[in-house]
Amino acid sequence: MVSIRLSRGGTKKRPFYHVVVTDQRNRRDGRFVERLGFFDPLEREAESWRLNLNRVDYWVSKGAQPSARVSNLIRMARKHVAALPEGALEESREGA
Repeated sequence: MVSIRLSRGGTKKRPFYHVVVTDQRNRRDGRFVERLGFFDPLEREAESWRLNLNRVDYWVSKGAQPSARVSNLIRMARKHVAALPEGALEESREGA
């Protein structure tokens, strides 16, 4: 079964997580199919997480099961996108 979960990176006492799509039989930090974003639990001021919601929706439609923490991140990302003013996403993409 395919799952969407966190893969740990960073150093000792300084965790950093990638949101990855992987087979549930793989190790936590092992092989993955696709990287969908990141989550930095220690970052408070700047950007502490980013998710590609289009790819999340694609993988969920294919049967991928998000973990509990990733489900919370997805919910938080959807709230953030809904709170943005109309056209804000398009403007930020054009400037990049």
